[in-house]
Amino acid sequence: MARRRGFLAEMQRQARLAEQRQRAAARQQLAAARRSEQAQRAAERAQVAASRATQADRKRLEREALAAHVEAMQAEVESLDVGLAEHYAELDGLLEDTLGVDDFVDLESLRVTTQHPPFPREDLRRPIPVPPPIPAPPLPVRREVEAPKGPFGRKKKLAAAEAEVDRQYAADYQAWKAATDSLPARHAAQAAEHTEVERIRLQALTKATQQYEAESAEREREAKEQNEALDRLIAGLGYGTVEAVQEYVELVLANSVYPEHFPVGHAAEFDPSTAELTLRVTMPGPDTVPTIKAYKYTKSTDQISETQLSQKAAKDRYAGIVHAVALRSLHEVFEADRRGLIRSISLELGTETISPATGRETCVPFVAVAADRDSFSELDLSEIVPAATLQHLGAVVSKNPHGLVPIDSSGIRRL
Repeated sequence: MARRRGFLAEMQRQARLAEQRQRAAARQQLAAARRSEQAQRAAERAQVAASRATQADRKRLEREALAAHVEAMQAEVESLDVGLAEHYAELDGLLEDTLGVDDFVDLESLRVTTQHPPFPREDLRRPIPVPPPIPAPPLPVRREVEAPKGPFGRKKKLAAAEAEVDRQYAADYQAWKAATDSLPARHAAQAAEHTEVERIRLQALTKATQQYEAESAEREREAKEQNEALDRLIAGLGYGTVEAVQEYVELVLANSVYPEHFPVGHAAEFDPSTAELTLRVTMPGPDTVPTIKAYKYTKSTDQISETQLSQKAAKDRYAGIVHAVALRSLHEVFEADRRGLIRSISLELGTETISPATGRETCVPFVAVAADRDSFSELDLSEIVPAATLQHLGAVVSKNPHGLVPIDSSGIRRL
């Protein structure tokens, strides 16, 4: 019976799960700022003050620090209780939560257009500027000879100064000539260096462009694949084909995202000769539902402990969840099928567990029910008691799903 989830259904499911995780993260951030954090800071401030106080004030400040710690622990208990209440509210409201939602899936809304991000290496598209040419050195100038000073040896001094100026000029000229002669080679080296860095840039640009174009082509391919699958589904639904009906049901149920801590799976098969959908629902076992009634702080032991629900309360809650999931699954499929292609649903709901007898995975059925569209549409699910409604529909229901007691399947058509 198990079928691989369709392409569109899986994409829809992943999108809804992502939204759910974002909401859960936002709630966790809000909870982190609750009174427990404020009280903890007060306790820390009081402790620091106590360590700095004089002996006369120490006892008073220690009492204040202890009181602040007790308040912090009590705030932690309050936060845990609030989280527990929210957890239970999610489970207890599984049926109610779907009633305010239109489960119809507008298939055209799933059509996608490719959105490409900007090219990530715009810097590589800009050519590296050609550096200015190395300038030619200026021609050296012979320095003027200063007239010697003093009354004696002026002629000799002048000759020596002229010889030094000539020597310096000759050295400057040789340096200038060497620099001038090397200029063509330096210009060539400069041009070669620029050519090389440009070659490296263009090589990197080619690689980045190829990668970007390949990623863009993959995005285009994925969008085309999704739209083609959508076209096939829309056309198939127009003819009421088995594959199209089953895929549409997958989409509907993929849209029905349960709490992250309570995942529910579905598998469906459609029989066009009877217009009946065979729907199998798999839900988490009773061990995934908390049995804590509340949290309690004991001052004498400085410990937070749990008080447990009564066995009856735990059994009743899990049974209520079982009944709600069964009715929710029927409701979502019938409501989403506006064309009325599905005239009846044969549903079996259970959980997968390890058999203590064989040690192998087995499915324990909790509910088996057959419902036709006309009868189900007459129900007002906002006013019903789920257990009574299942009885009204002639369902076979486990007497104790919390104890993994299966339904009595004798005489029931197997799904």
